Amino acid sequence: MIKEMSMWRNILRENNVSSLNEAVASGKARYLVNLSETLHDHRYAEIANEIATRPGVRLVLLAGPSSSGKTTSSKRLALHMRVNGLNPIIISLDDYFRNRVDTPLDENGEYDFECLEALDVPFLNQQLEELFAGRRVEIPKYDFASGTRKFVGQFLQLTENDVLIMEGIHGLNPGLTPQIPDDEKFKLYVSVLTPIRIDAANKMPARDYRLLRRMVRDNQFRGMTAEDTILRWPSVGAGEQKFILPFKQLADAQFNSALFYEIPMLKCYAEPLLQILPPSSPAYGEAQRLLDLVRSVIAMTPVDIRHIPPTSIIREFIGGSSFHY
Repeated sequence: MIKEMSMWRNILRENNVSSLNEAVASGKARYLVNLSETLHDHRYAEIANEIATRPGVRLVLLAGPSSSGKTTSSKRLALHMRVNGLNPIIISLDDYFRNRVDTPLDENGEYDFECLEALDVPFLNQQLEELFAGRRVEIPKYDFASGTRKFVGQFLQLTENDVLIMEGIHGLNPGLTPQIPDDEKFKLYVSVLTPIRIDAANKMPARDYRLLRRMVRDNQFRGMTAEDTILRWPSVGAGEQKFILPFKQLADAQFNSALFYEIPMLKCYAEPLLQILPPSSPAYGEAQRLLDLVRSVIAMTPVDIRHIPPTSIIREFIGGSSFHY
């Protein structure tokens, strides 16, 4: 990923805040959008080609930290796999949650939805084995409102070119699919590697890219404030350290979902959310640090933002995607 990002920097040449601001100010934002999205498409195509040339792969597992773009990546990868003659079928790992009453408790006595045991791993593996044996199975649907797993008549039977895609935080954990042979699995790690430097010695923190993405998405689609997102972020990071990062080296491939135009675009959405936090807020200090970050870049115009493709990863966070989430 580091070598790839170095190559991308050479292609785009806008590799620090100063050159990025110059590009946006001179009307080159749309060019950055087009080139950045093409680089993403090129990488998805490479990964899809790799999957297609591995005989016996029946299951693609995606994992990555919060707001890395896993869901959109699974959908875009599926398109490229279809171009390669495969028939990808996306299944949500969330549908294999245990009934809420059976969910393990954490050290505070609250439901621990992030641990592997929150998923019904034996049932998941049973269904995968039946599917790969050619049998017809009824896929569950998890009802988050009631906290129960239901069956609503969604049946699935795999044919020769069908490949399952499953996305979730435990995708790379060997404990998720212990009954499925390794040569039938392809594991993809999706993350964010910072493409822009503040100066020669300092990069923009990769976690800040993801935090800003999540903040905007939480506000746009979940009715949460910037304060809500910032205060929850440390526990999100703790979960990543425990459940995701220990397994990333097991991936067959990695995808960097960062976009060169991202911070100038996110500034338009994040700055107003951060500005309204009062000094009395426990998130005020972090909000001011993030404000300094977004204020260091020139914002893209609304017209330029409208030219971001509907299949872009960033549409998962700002809206306007052609994918269904």
